[in-house]
Amino acid sequence: MEKVKNSEVTRRGFLQTALVTAGTVAATTALGKNLMGAQETKPNKIRRWAMVIDLRRCVGCEACTVACKVENNIPIDHSKTAGRKIMWQEVLTTEGGKYPHPNRKFVPRPCMHCENPSCVKVCPVGATYQDKERGLVLQRYERCIGCRYCATACPYGVRYFNWSKPESPIYQADAKNPNVETRYKGIMEKCTYCVHRIKEAEDRAQREGRDIRDGEVQPACVLTCAGRARFFGDLNDPNSQVSQLARSGREFHLLEHLGNEPKTTYLKEA
Repeated sequence: MEKVKNSEVTRRGFLQTALVTAGTVAATTALGKNLMGAQETKPNKIRRWAMVIDLRRCVGCEACTVACKVENNIPIDHSKTAGRKIMWQEVLTTEGGKYPHPNRKFVPRPCMHCENPSCVKVCPVGATYQDKERGLVLQRYERCIGCRYCATACPYGVRYFNWSKPESPIYQADAKNPNVETRYKGIMEKCTYCVHRIKEAEDRAQREGRDIRDGEVQPACVLTCAGRARFFGDLNDPNSQVSQLARSGREFHLLEHLGNEPKTTYLKEA
């Protein structure tokens, strides 16, 4: 009898534990779905977010570079080797002219967020993908295997590999931007046009029952540009500032003959 009672108690305890566990798993799954839904709110319309850079206004101060690093948790001094530094936003410098009238030109270089991105085509695991609803080329860090095919395929040199574990004051808990996922050794990363700011604007507009206003979304580099050389908006809106500037007659694209159809547009100095 004692063995039978012990057996019944054991079965009863097992069933109670199983029911509690099942309830906990169900609740956790529901919570996870709710959180995922909150993080991946779908935009209410198809957009083509794009950037226009007026080279006539750029003064080469590199405030954009600093702002990008702070905003996106990019290590300040990632590597002593120049070719291994991570620079989502870099200002290239060219010099010309003749003495005594030399001149210097500045060309900021973020990701081009191409309409026909070669980096997406070569990624073997789908880690690099195109967000069709926002017109952005983004990266799934958890999928990346670090093969660097995307870096080889990108003609603009704007994809970066984490050669070592990021070590920087910006990676401390009290210095990180909590809205941007931090990366780790062995994966690729790149400029996202500050997609977290885009999603914040989408959520805000959805809560207020309105459309996103032109100029409401400003990536960190646009917000801090000292020369007001950068503009950001939706190319699908013919009345947006970027759409008008992209049809101003001064526009051009880097390496446009390659057919990548970049959405980062430049305005000629003259």
